[in-house]
Amino acid sequence: MFDINFVERSIIAAVLIGLTAPLIGSFLVVRRSSLIADSLAHVTLTGVTAGVLAGNLQAFWEINPLYTGFLFAFAGSLIIERVRHTYGGFQELAAPILMAAAVGLSALFMSISADGVTEWYGYLFGSVVSVQMEDLWFIGVMTVVALGLLAAFGRELMFLSFDEEMAASAGIPVKIFNVLLAVLLAIVISASMQVVGVLLAGALITLPAAAAMQWATGFKRMLLIAVIIGEISVAAGAAGSIFFGVASGGGTVVTAAFILLATLILRAWINWKRNRRLKYERHQSA
Repeated sequence: MFDINFVERSIIAAVLIGLTAPLIGSFLVVRRSSLIADSLAHVTLTGVTAGVLAGNLQAFWEINPLYTGFLFAFAGSLIIERVRHTYGGFQELAAPILMAAAVGLSALFMSISADGVTEWYGYLFGSVVSVQMEDLWFIGVMTVVALGLLAAFGRELMFLSFDEEMAASAGIPVKIFNVLLAVLLAIVISASMQVVGVLLAGALITLPAAAAMQWATGFKRMLLIAVIIGEISVAAGAAGSIFFGVASGGGTVVTAAFILLATLILRAWINWKRNRRLKYERHQSA
């Protein structure tokens, strides 16, 4: 990682994000909390715009917007869990509340900033070819932290995702692990900015998991399939960005969406064939 060109940096960054994003997404999908990913992505955008604005105004020393994006995402993960707890039986309100506030602040900061549409394009939709060594180190550190936390607490998070009440009755500190899952999501989203952009990070987190759910017979198998789909998607996005100059986030998400659509069609065809065979067998036995 000390002397590599932009293509190699792009590939390494894409592989790391293709690994971590679907892993976290699988927990969110089975928990039915995938909307939180989009909410935190917009909070991350607020952090990015705040960092860029601070640099333009020269109010602070120059700082990589990735760092301010992560700080805002981390704070947002704590806030969203607090709001979910406050609303109790209406916990789903936390995501749109935070998203609305984040979008408003982002629009405000963008309008004040001197940067034009071109400058924001990479942050919004990803530009994997623009990953610098500092960005790659940030992505690498975030990946190691996320994978380390998953290795240490993956069992508890899985239990929590499937049945929160049973997890609580089993002695698992639900509030702590809810916050941990939200923090993991913030880590992954902030690391994904350069590869898929903040507006499309939520899609990379949820689409591979949604497709994997159609084939998996268990959670571990779902994780494996989701990672495979995620890696295929980011590889397609990175290739499109390197060879054709298209937005890496757009190519990544379109590929993931196509895989999901193909999965749904194929599963529907398989189910139709199975039902047809069963009807024929019942007819023959009668």
